[in-house]
Amino acid sequence: MSDPLLQVHDLITAFDTDGGLVRAVDHVSFEVPRGKTVGIVGESGCGKSVTAMSIIRLLPQPMGKILHGEVNFKGRNLLKATDAEMRKVRGGEIGVIFQEPMTALNPVHRIGKQLSECFILHKKMSKKDAWHASIEMLKLVRIPAPEHRISDYPHQLSGGMRQRIVIAMALACRPDLVIADEPTTALDVTVQAQILDLMKQLQAEMGMSVVLITHDLGVIAETCDEVVVMYGGRVVEKAPVRELFERPLHAYTRGLLASIPTLATPRKSILPTIPGMVAGLLDLVPGCRFCQRMGREGAVLRERPAFEEVSPGHWAETCPNCFEEPK
Repeated sequence: MSDPLLQVHDLITAFDTDGGLVRAVDHVSFEVPRGKTVGIVGESGCGKSVTAMSIIRLLPQPMGKILHGEVNFKGRNLLKATDAEMRKVRGGEIGVIFQEPMTALNPVHRIGKQLSECFILHKKMSKKDAWHASIEMLKLVRIPAPEHRISDYPHQLSGGMRQRIVIAMALACRPDLVIADEPTTALDVTVQAQILDLMKQLQAEMGMSVVLITHDLGVIAETCDEVVVMYGGRVVEKAPVRELFERPLHAYTRGLLASIPTLATPRKSILPTIPGMVAGLLDLVPGCRFCQRMGREGAVLRERPAFEEVSPGHWAETCPNCFEEPK
């Protein structure tokens, strides 16, 4: 097997707050194989987006700090790269599809100007060539009448079309890796399916790897090869997607899966929910954070559970209260 395209090893990211330095990402490790899609799933506040922003070093400054770890991309540690080197990597080698397309696009500039910047900055094209390349990218992401749409402002486009523009910007320089942070948020189900199908087609055509951040396990099942489940800033389970859905080992993963309706779910029935909420960053315990949510006490809250490979490729936190041995 070839080396993974991206290796995140023992990453710790923290923020300066009035209450002191708090960890939002706590010893996170995972890999992204070449040409594959890795999904990161979990509730809001579990550290998914902060992990992604740490990879490309776009944390809010001066509060955000990467305290420890390595982010090896194509064999080099991005955490040791200079700011100038990172500007070449972002957009050129790593594309980013941000969570909300309306805030990712500048409302006072036309679509063509924003998309052309990718080619001018990273490919050193002339303005004329960049404009034509931008039209070709709009065709690639299935925007109708791209010669006309390229002169529109973001507010003149629907949510689905704005999302396609953001995807076009992320893929403009044909990056090796795309980080998609909830690319279908706020889109209706039909448009969501179109966007996911488009991303799969473009991935197949371009051979890129994808890190897909989402709340939706249905999206994970449909699009991903491997899954990383995060809770409380930590990875509590990771496995190939089919393995995870067939044999979830951690209680948090089982809770997430139980909350999804299936064809066998009776109509108008109440779906199971996970009680409680994710603790705030200042309140997180050093031990098992899901036990904290469940109101358990004792040593489980003081000592962090081991993160072990239970079967080939299937890892989980082995908290005695949350971990279930495979049968």
